[in-house]
Amino acid sequence: MAVGGFVAHGRRRNYEGRVTTFVVITSIVASTGGLLFGYNIGISGGVTSMESFLKKFFPSLLEKQKNEAAHGSQYCQYNSQQLTLFTSSLYLTALIVSFFASIVTRNFGRKASMFIGGIASLIGSILNGIAMNVKLLIIGRLLLGVGIGFANQSVLVYLSEMAPAKTRGALNISFQMAVTIGILTANLINYGTAKIEGGWGWRVSLALAGVPAITIAVGAVLLPETPNSMIERGYAEKAKLMLQRIRGTQDVNDEFNDLVEANEAAMKVEHHWTNILQPRYRPQLVMCTLIPLFQQLTGINVIMFYAPVLFKILGSGDNASFMSVVISCLVNVLATIVSIQSVDKFGRRILFLEGGTQMIISLTAIGIKIAIQSGFNGEGTLSKIEANLLLFLICLYIAAFAWSWGALGWLLPSEICPLEIRSAGQALNVSVNMLFTVLVAQVFHSTLCHIKFGFFFIFAGFVIIMTIFIALFLPETKNVPIEKMNRVWNAHWFWGKYIS
Repeated sequence: MAVGGFVAHGRRRNYEGRVTTFVVITSIVASTGGLLFGYNIGISGGVTSMESFLKKFFPSLLEKQKNEAAHGSQYCQYNSQQLTLFTSSLYLTALIVSFFASIVTRNFGRKASMFIGGIASLIGSILNGIAMNVKLLIIGRLLLGVGIGFANQSVLVYLSEMAPAKTRGALNISFQMAVTIGILTANLINYGTAKIEGGWGWRVSLALAGVPAITIAVGAVLLPETPNSMIERGYAEKAKLMLQRIRGTQDVNDEFNDLVEANEAAMKVEHHWTNILQPRYRPQLVMCTLIPLFQQLTGINVIMFYAPVLFKILGSGDNASFMSVVISCLVNVLATIVSIQSVDKFGRRILFLEGGTQMIISLTAIGIKIAIQSGFNGEGTLSKIEANLLLFLICLYIAAFAWSWGALGWLLPSEICPLEIRSAGQALNVSVNMLFTVLVAQVFHSTLCHIKFGFFFIFAGFVIIMTIFIALFLPETKNVPIEKMNRVWNAHWFWGKYIS
């Protein structure tokens, strides 16, 4: 029996096969869903800090900024619920749509959801690029939310089902890798479009979200369906041929039989959403709820959404603000590579625990630094040395998040659910993630205005709680076949009583 989250491993079945070029290519193409998600995260903060964009859609906020900069607190310059609605409307829509996406994913396959996600995002990006008023701007964001809801719900399941157990972590984290590349790309584009004369650079930034949208839509047409989905929809023979192709061997009987067995169990389930509430699925229900919740309570989206804004608030100039964000985004990409290289070697738990500890230290240091620099009044500017120190602390925090909660927050929920609740579990994962993304986005500016630097201490407190949770309640899942994951929970000191 496991104690403190460590698992006593029993007999492990090792399937035949290898990581084929075919699987790597399909995983890369599917991961463009992460590129779409990351681009829309990164583009928001940069666009909402462009004066031409604010003048077009939020002139009252622009005037408020100028007044606050001259006479008031820097903490309150961007406190606008209308501007926050622009940012969070995408995630609110994704939250609602993810439940419908789970039905499409289960009944029509993973590819269908990916295709719908790509097309909806393409239309949304076009509307954002040509928007002449706030109404059309918000409609475009809502359609992007539809796209992200469908794409995030299906892509992660697709990656987990296509990957061999021994490299599932690395291939699944390719989604998060694409997210970080999307964020970096968005900030580089914002840096360039902000310099376009005539004040229309924001249109280019928003419209270019159509590029990853087209990629995921076309990829969905060209990609093969997963063997799990084929079996689930009654195409067993095709599933076996596909399994042989993606594993690079004819000897796939053990894995194929396990997939068929899992599907037979899933077919007995009539109501997937009520089924996940049963006691024997309590570990999956708790993890698919708390993991995405905790991921947002790390405070990462405050940094990634509003990094350009944050540096401007703290006294950096426009150019210094954008360059600081680009550097932090590069750290995000490089740290995700660390996670890809280590997740299947050292496991999930060690990355969670180390990353949590590093985030606690860095968030506390950021809060102290801002308190010393701006105090309760929010007055003062950053010298070059002070700005570099703050940037270093933020990069330390982002690196820790990227190789822990950033990558594993998406990986864990997608790999732990048996087939009969997999679509429901992933829908729950996406919806909870989007719900708390919206809540954090909605309260950030007003909270920053009222509690100032204390915001970062609050996030540090949350990270302490979630790190303790991981230490006690998360067993190790590395190298465990996705359809045999139940034995991990059965051996756990706490969850075993529910499984048994």
